[in-house]
Amino acid sequence: MQEGELVMSAKERERLVVIRQVVEGRLRQREAAERLGIGPRQVRRLAGRWRREGDGGQVSRQRGRASNHRMPEAERLRLENLLREKYPDFGATLAAEKVAALEGLNVSRETLRQTQIRLGLHRPKTRRVQRVFQNRERRPRFGELVQIDGSPHAWFEGRGPRCTLIVFIDDATNKLTALLFAPSETTRAYLRALRMHVQTHGVPLAFYSDRHGIFRVNAKESASGDGLTECGRVLKRLTIESICAQTPQARAFSDEVE
Repeated sequence: MQEGELVMSAKERERLVVIRQVVEGRLRQREAAERLGIGPRQVRRLAGRWRREGDGGQVSRQRGRASNHRMPEAERLRLENLLREKYPDFGATLAAEKVAALEGLNVSRETLRQTQIRLGLHRPKTRRVQRVFQNRERRPRFGELVQIDGSPHAWFEGRGPRCTLIVFIDDATNKLTALLFAPSETTRAYLRALRMHVQTHGVPLAFYSDRHGIFRVNAKESASGDGLTECGRVLKRLTIESICAQTPQARAFSDEVE
């Protein structure tokens, strides 16, 4: 680039072409204003500047100058000292409120945050990495796996007490294999539903449940016994494998059941 050569931004070069067309009478001021996204009065000012100064008149007067909204140097230094000495561990929003209320400095939150970043005081929030759960594949044949769960709800809509619906669903076909209303989710209720299932469909290979204390011993300090719950002992005698889901997503039933 040669010394003294005019440097213009892409926006300024585009504006120069339009203003030249206006001055040469090939484009109306209103059309130029619409094309540049400014008012007709601004177009007339730019055209007059081009006649007086040529192409250089289209270069922004603000280039190389400090912003008109720039904080005075004395206030900037005072703000930096306050952030270092009095509010080093404050977030940008709270710091802006305190600085305005207690120190008489009205600074926008974003300006204050940028100052904190420049001083090394800003600690950006770390975004929590979201765990991705892969969908579990369904078992291929009926009876290989049965999902079991209890759902407490006002099932009778005020015509009876709240109760729990014990549900057995075959994993392969999504077919309901046992339904039982019980006062609450208990071992007795699940064993009654198990009897219904076995009498109708036979013994399944495995049950898939949540980590309820009915199905597994959850107490970490428990060191006595065989490590099985009452329900677990029944399943063991029937050679039914008990699988407890690690996440709600893994255990979720399908939206459609037969």
